[in-house]
Amino acid sequence: MSTTPRSQRLRREWQIFLLALGFLSRLPVPPDPDFSQDKLDGAARYFPAVGLLLGAISAVALLTFDALFNNLPLAVLLSMGVGLMVSGAFHEDGLADSADGFGGGWQRDDVLRIMKDSRIGSYATVALVMVLGIKALALSSLPSASSAALALLLAQPLSRWLAVSYLVDLQYVSGEGKSKPLATALPLSQWWLAGLAVLLPALFIDVGHWLLMTFSLLIFRIVFARYLRRRLGGYSGDTLGAAQQLSELLIYLSLLVAL
Repeated sequence: MSTTPRSQRLRREWQIFLLALGFLSRLPVPPDPDFSQDKLDGAARYFPAVGLLLGAISAVALLTFDALFNNLPLAVLLSMGVGLMVSGAFHEDGLADSADGFGGGWQRDDVLRIMKDSRIGSYATVALVMVLGIKALALSSLPSASSAALALLLAQPLSRWLAVSYLVDLQYVSGEGKSKPLATALPLSQWWLAGLAVLLPALFIDVGHWLLMTFSLLIFRIVFARYLRRRLGGYSGDTLGAAQQLSELLIYLSLLVAL
């Protein structure tokens, strides 16, 4: 039986999604028998969808631990641990490398060189402790376990959607290192398409919360883009991880303020 063009396209998109899933997580994915560079370049449009899946895993873990222990702060910490194991701390690694690079380097080449160093420095340690600690406190301060689970479900795809937005209008400046993104450019139309992953959790957020989050994320996006242009002349894979982590934190803080 011959395969129709439509089914071929669907199969190809599914393989590209699995490629993105394998890149951003430790979840097992089958090997792609038809792997190509073109598929690799298209995987970034599925990063928010992968974030939605990872957020769902963390949210289910949080609700489960809260039911077991009846202790929201403990449930938050345990669910964050599950999220870190499933994702392989991929974006946290980018945050750490970016903190060391921007903190320890003055010139562009020095910043990029430090980012590629696998050793962790004081700037990275402080950044990880502060960001993870504030995320845990913010989630624990939400009114209930269900609201914290919803925050995870929303922030994981939304923060990745913001992170890949830098592929639309910034130049990729570093072609080496383990944090090189799958794609170095993303058409604006594909970026909008990637945002579909945010729609499901968005249905449970009221307009006031959305306005505050949108305003906060827009300001962050503009400021961070200007900073990357000034310091690097563009973005690196590590800075995308930093953008995801910082915008995720900003989403939690925005929800906390709104609630």
